[in-house]
Amino acid sequence: MISEAQFQNELELLIANAIREDVGDGDHSSLACIPASAQGKAKLLVKDNGIIAGVEFAKMIFNYVDANLQIETFIEDGTPVKFGDVVFHVSGSSQSILKAERMVLNSMQRMSAIATKTNSYVKMLEGTGTKILDTRKTTPGFRVAEKWAVKIGGGENHRFALYDMVMLKDNHIDFAGGIGLAIAKTKTYLKETNRDLKIIVEARDMEEVRQIVAAGGVFRILLDNFDYEMTREAVAFIGDECQTESSGNINEDTIRLYAECGVNYISSGALTHSIYNMDLSLKAID
Repeated sequence: MISEAQFQNELELLIANAIREDVGDGDHSSLACIPASAQGKAKLLVKDNGIIAGVEFAKMIFNYVDANLQIETFIEDGTPVKFGDVVFHVSGSSQSILKAERMVLNSMQRMSAIATKTNSYVKMLEGTGTKILDTRKTTPGFRVAEKWAVKIGGGENHRFALYDMVMLKDNHIDFAGGIGLAIAKTKTYLKETNRDLKIIVEARDMEEVRQIVAAGGVFRILLDNFDYEMTREAVAFIGDECQTESSGNINEDTIRLYAECGVNYISSGALTHSIYNMDLSLKAID
């Protein structure tokens, strides 16, 4: 995964670009009818049930818009919430609160939905030793926040992007001329470019699993669309040679059964691409 410094930089870039996109040369609705000197207060109101996420991110957004805004937090990230809960109060310049409002809501609604879904998967895996992973199936430009939400929900992050891990999938293998060649070329590339990156290789059947193990030097084998029997066979064959990961059309009905096959990880794109935003609102208060 990327470093903490890289993670923070991605968050700062996300905020700057989102505010640029939303505000442009000014929030003319607020500028037209609210004096620059006006002070106000608003509450983040929960209108749904789930796991709240994005509280710390909201603080970053408010601070970017106006460092003088004050946040009083009542509920922290990762906490179960219900309809009617108030997560925080924000007070200060009314214009600044309104300028930040939409990005805060958009971000927290999506992050909370992701954290909620992730947490439900984590609970399904309790007692198995298997951990849930996200994927790169994220919203363009919003990946860092979505992966943060997965962590808040109790899941683990897969690679952040193409640059922080090598993942040889079916097309890489086919274009490279086979598994053995793809792995050998990757090892040479990493040595020549002095990069210390972990290697994950996707397997489509047991024969490919055998080839990957024979090649050696692989951090994890991704068992793509294996059924339960094949998964158990692969896990037994791989043993302690490397980590194992199941992926491919795994859902609420099948995730526990795959975990019971003994894999170390299950990755699911559904954590980030198939969620419904949590209903939140920012309401002015006296």
